[in-house]
Amino acid sequence: MVTYDQFKVNYEGVLARIRQACAQCGRNPASVRLLPVTKTNPVEAAIWAYQSGMRSVAENRVQEAESKRPSAPAELRWELIGHLQSNKAKQALQVFDVMQTVDSAELVVRLGRLAAELGLVREIMLQVNAGDDPAKFGCDLTEAPRLLEAAMAQSALRVTGLMAVAPLSDDPAVAERTFTNLRRCRDTLAASFGVALPELSMGMSGDLESAVAAGSTCLRIGSALYGSRSSA
Repeated sequence: MVTYDQFKVNYEGVLARIRQACAQCGRNPASVRLLPVTKTNPVEAAIWAYQSGMRSVAENRVQEAESKRPSAPAELRWELIGHLQSNKAKQALQVFDVMQTVDSAELVVRLGRLAAELGLVREIMLQVNAGDDPAKFGCDLTEAPRLLEAAMAQSALRVTGLMAVAPLSDDPAVAERTFTNLRRCRDTLAASFGVALPELSMGMSGDLESAVAAGSTCLRIGSALYGSRSSA
């Protein structure tokens, strides 16, 4: 991981990219949230994010977040951005404040039942495979209405929006198409169900400009803040 001084430089650089991207498409930078991805880095990565004014961090794995959270500021919120296996649902509910990767009706029902039993209310996002990439998790675009309907039936879950991961590609148009598909899916669902779905979690270090242009409200940024890593 980079040094703290380099992290501060990187952080300011990412903020500058976000401001520039917003300026190019007429958006208010305050409408875009920078979510630091601290996976594979020590807990200091989360502490540095908090010290810089960020109030949420993201992790891919339940166990990794569980090991870090006790050593991080208590006010820090933890968001799951990695695939959630059904057998880790209860543990995830106890570790994470937000789960962005809910991708099946079966998982929704399990999370809702367990959260109710634990006396918890948790925010979730529905992960949609908006890039139609067989290598990525997420429900198909056509399955999104059924997934939202299932989620809305769970009183212990609060759906705040949608999440997607763009396919790996050297062609910027691939990410742009993925992000546009997700925004259109969100707009259609919000209109059809009469619900607010304000969050669009899409865009990472390499494609944040395209994501902002397409309407992202949450950028999941790891390597641009903390340096490259083999699992990024």
